[in-house]
Amino acid sequence: MKKRLLSFVVVGGIAFATDAGLLMGLLRWTALDPFTARLIAIAAALQVAWLLNRNFTFGKSTRHAAVEGIRYSSVGIATSLLNYLVYTGLLVFVPELRPVFALTIGSAVATVFSYTGYAKLVFGR
Repeated sequence: MKKRLLSFVVVGGIAFATDAGLLMGLLRWTALDPFTARLIAIAAALQVAWLLNRNFTFGKSTRHAAVEGIRYSSVGIATSLLNYLVYTGLLVFVPELRPVFALTIGSAVATVFSYTGYAKLVFGR
């Protein structure tokens, strides 16, 4: 359990770096607003997290890959929506807050829910 949780935190850090790096790059080098850019960044981070969690944190489930993917996507989308809602709320109500700080807070909130969802609903661990 501790090893799995540690691996989940490491994978989450990599996904967070993907999310934050892509968000900052899109905001710097494109005309995208922080809300649209975050949708792209969070989708990329979700893919990175699935691949790493499947291979390093939880291992492949006994389910068909398509079923596993649908379950993972369902949990990922639900936690990503929570993450995005916190991010958006912070940027709307605290407009001077930098997007990367809103991303950090949103990600921290969503992490609690995502571990339980992935472990129980997707990988059956």
